[in-house]
Amino acid sequence: MSNSGKSQSVLFVCLGNICRSPMAESVFRELVRNEGLEESIEIESAGTAGYHIGEFPDYRCIQTLEKNGIDHYSKARRISRDDFARFDLILAMDHSNLLDIKSLKGSDQSDVKLFRDFDPSPGDKVVPDPYYGDISDFDHVYELVLRTSGALLSHLKGEQ
Repeated sequence: MSNSGKSQSVLFVCLGNICRSPMAESVFRELVRNEGLEESIEIESAGTAGYHIGEFPDYRCIQTLEKNGIDHYSKARRISRDDFARFDLILAMDHSNLLDIKSLKGSDQSDVKLFRDFDPSPGDKVVPDPYYGDISDFDHVYELVLRTSGALLSHLKGEQ
C-alpha cells in the first residue's frame, strides 16, 4: 500500500517524462475518475533521465490528449529512490526504462513491470517513443495506452 493514504498507487515511467508516461498518467487518471476511484488510486509519472525536469508534456502529447477529451496533469520529473516506497506498482514504457528502474531500485523488484504486461494484445510489450515522430505516432501511442490502461484498471479492481 502506498504511503499517501490511498489504497493503491501507480507510477508510469518513460525516458524524459514528456511523451509516453504523462500520456499514460493522464489517460489512466481519466479512466480512474470515470469509475469514481480517484480517492483510492494515486497516479503519477516520471522519467529515468532528467532532460526535461519541470517541463509540461510535449505539445503533441497535449494535442493528442486534448483531441480525445483528456486533460494533462503533470510536469516532468525524474524517478527517485523514494518512489519505490511510495508506489505499489512502477510501470516502464520500454525495456530500457525497465532496466534503468531496476538498476536504481536494487534487489526486490516485484513491483516493477512493463506497462504493456497488462495489455491484452501486448505484442513486443513496448510503448514506442513517439518523440522523433509526428502526430500519427502520438495517436498510435494513445491507442496502446488507452487499451492497456483499461486492462490495468480492471486488474487493480480485481476483475482480471
